[in-house]
Amino acid sequence: MTDTAPSHGYRYPEVALLIDDEWIADRPACHHVQNPDDETILGPVPGATDEDFDRALAAAQRGFDVWRKVSPQKRADLLHRVAAIMRERADEIAPAITLEHGKPLADARAEVVRSSSFLDWDAEQLLRNYGRVVPTEHPNYQFVVREPVGPVAAFTPWNVPVSAAGRKLSGSIAAGCSVIIKPASQTPASTCLLAQCFLDAGLPKGVLQVIHGRSSQVSERLILSPVIKMITLTGSVDVGKQLTRLAAEGVKPVLMELGGHAPVLIGEDVDPTAVAALAVAGKFRMAGQLCVSPSRFLVHRKVYDDFVGAFAEGASRLKVGGGFTKGSEVGPLVNERRIETMDRLVGDAVKRGARIATGGERVGNRGWFYAPTVLADVPLDADVMHEEPFGPIAPCMPVADMDEALSIANDIEVGLAGYVFTNDVETADRLSNELQCGSVAVNLFTSPGADAPFGGHKESGIGVEGGMESLDSYTVSKTITHRRVRI
Repeated sequence: MTDTAPSHGYRYPEVALLIDDEWIADRPACHHVQNPDDETILGPVPGATDEDFDRALAAAQRGFDVWRKVSPQKRADLLHRVAAIMRERADEIAPAITLEHGKPLADARAEVVRSSSFLDWDAEQLLRNYGRVVPTEHPNYQFVVREPVGPVAAFTPWNVPVSAAGRKLSGSIAAGCSVIIKPASQTPASTCLLAQCFLDAGLPKGVLQVIHGRSSQVSERLILSPVIKMITLTGSVDVGKQLTRLAAEGVKPVLMELGGHAPVLIGEDVDPTAVAALAVAGKFRMAGQLCVSPSRFLVHRKVYDDFVGAFAEGASRLKVGGGFTKGSEVGPLVNERRIETMDRLVGDAVKRGARIATGGERVGNRGWFYAPTVLADVPLDADVMHEEPFGPIAPCMPVADMDEALSIANDIEVGLAGYVFTNDVETADRLSNELQCGSVAVNLFTSPGADAPFGGHKESGIGVEGGMESLDSYTVSKTITHRRVRI
């Protein structure tokens, strides 16, 4: 791939299709990527033609036929090489993420390094993808083996373009599958750079394809193709439901990591100022554009006023600016529609009686920046209490006790992440067990890494990524029964 026009001292990589190990850029643009820092056009994205889809699917089938027979140790060695290349190129990949997404350059680099850990983990995990012998009645014996499911269609989000893509490519390729990946339209270059790491590590021809185009066109062409045997998505609940319906046409398995609306339960026995300092860092990281971002603060009345005051003061001191701006702590939202969504959610909450403790408005008139916003006394019927803001808005609500907080936290149809702050061990244990979500962090804001499963409950998803389960969704079980006697 070559580079195009410079921006902020960095050059935006040329975006191309990857089909059968060939980068293809000479297709009509399906859209253009825009820089959220200053609204300039970064470059065109070539859309796949019908012939491109046919070639990509055929290549994925050929790639699978080869890759599924490669020994686990050789697959593991390749994944370790990819991880090493990613770390070597972190300073090259990170600026592309920042140009497309807007997140601070340090956060973008950290994303690349964190993503490489997924490949190292899966490289070792695939060596433990054991079968088993099942005792049975003589003279028979049975083996259960795990086999790769087949070519995979992967769809990734804009908010963590390398991290999400890295998880899906790592798990599927470790299992022995081939992959056709469709990056988010806002962040395609990041995924192209990641794909090049796989090629340079020696991935066999046809195992990985990168496709761009209109989301509905790409999803239908891939999911409805008999070549594709499994679908994985990180995205919104609505898109997840749509792709799951398409997958059901062919009775194909899905792995879905969908939206959340993470509750934060804060007990009466904590230091509210200390928790507020943690909340400022946890909530406004990447401008709140993380699926595990804390987004509903349910605070015991005894510490509520002190928490909200310290939270708002800390948020007001954050530096809002472009991803390449020195000292910038909160970058832009990914597009102008997100600004409109923030205004709508804040306006609705205020109309229903909430108070703006800080923020609540767009910053500047160029680029999609929004002030870190803390809303106090938000009523339960406000839209922001039921709709994930996916932005720098922190609604706060006082509760009488942790039972009330737990009831509110669980009374929605999504459950991805949750947070508990208390110094009482029994309370922490009870709330951790009763929160209906895929991961719970106690007295800190974090999410599972490569070594632990990550996924949602209820409408937040199907299946998990990471941990000892990381290859499960990309494999199928087969039982083989042998008879010991001659016939």
